Amino acid sequence: MFTRAEKSGETIITGQRPAEKLTLARQMRRLPTPAEAKLWYHLRAGRLNGLHFRRQQVIDGFIADFYCHSVGLVIELDGEVHQDRAEYDAERDRILEERGLRILRLPNSAIETDCAAALLQIAGHARLPQSPPPESELSESFL
Repeated sequence: MFTRAEKSGETIITGQRPAEKLTLARQMRRLPTPAEAKLWYHLRAGRLNGLHFRRQQVIDGFIADFYCHSVGLVIELDGEVHQDRAEYDAERDRILEERGLRILRLPNSAIETDCAAALLQIAGHARLPQSPPPESELSESFL
């Protein structure tokens, strides 16, 4: 079952949240990959255009690497493990997209080699249709 619940005036995705997935998500937050740690530094505390991201968020039984609930954006960093699970990832993306979420997949190498370009790509995907941020705000978020 999938619902959107109101909490503190913000929309949060809820759904299947098996205990083992919650435990795994906590472990993944404690031991991020180098690319996840680097990206989290730039996303945490509203550092990217004031957007609030969560990391290792359980959504309908899946663990999203990063999730911004205000714009319905899931960011997935794809490392070596994803090479062997393309079919699973495609099905997972399809299910999440059916729920109105947008998925942005980035290779770990994009974060490791050109994080600024990856952040611009994320900012572009996170734009709300009714009020895109001015270009000047994007450049300030990288200082």
